[in-house]
Amino acid sequence: MIYLRLFYEFFKAGLFAVGGGLATVPFLQNIGASTGWFSAADLANMIAVSESTPGPMGVNMATYVGFTVGGVPGAVVATLGLICPSIIVIVIVASVLDRFRGNKYVEYVFYGLRPASTGLIAAACWGVVVISLLHITGVSGMQVTLEVSWAMWLVAAAVYLFTHWEGTKKLHPVLWIALSALAGIVFQL
Repeated sequence: MIYLRLFYEFFKAGLFAVGGGLATVPFLQNIGASTGWFSAADLANMIAVSESTPGPMGVNMATYVGFTVGGVPGAVVATLGLICPSIIVIVIVASVLDRFRGNKYVEYVFYGLRPASTGLIAAACWGVVVISLLHITGVSGMQVTLEVSWAMWLVAAAVYLFTHWEGTKKLHPVLWIALSALAGIVFQL
């Protein structure tokens, strides 16, 4: 039964997360809250690891959650659940698009998907900012107490300044990832 639930939850995320890996983050937050498979801190760690490892972010996170919940079969089921909607939609669109390529309504639909995708990515970015730069110190009913993490703000400002400074601007992104990981370890962030 757990495999069916994994497939279902990640199928929903794959079906509605238009816009790539960051667009899956709000759906993953919902999955974590409704199933208890992972916490907000676990999600933050998954985002960090998924962003720094090869492969699509959403697939990496689905595989990780599936593995922690159901082992190797769970990883396969969750990953298939996430990618199946895309495969189905691509097959349908590819078979139909040639006939309707010049149709203005089809163009309107694709044009309308852009703001939805942008909104999902913006919501995911906001979630990442809240997770990394603010700490939830208390939850009481509908009220959430947040505390500013000054150390994380300083690290974020330093990374921003160094990546935009002319002398270090052209350094490889892997170096920045490694330095950020080192800062996180040293400062226990």
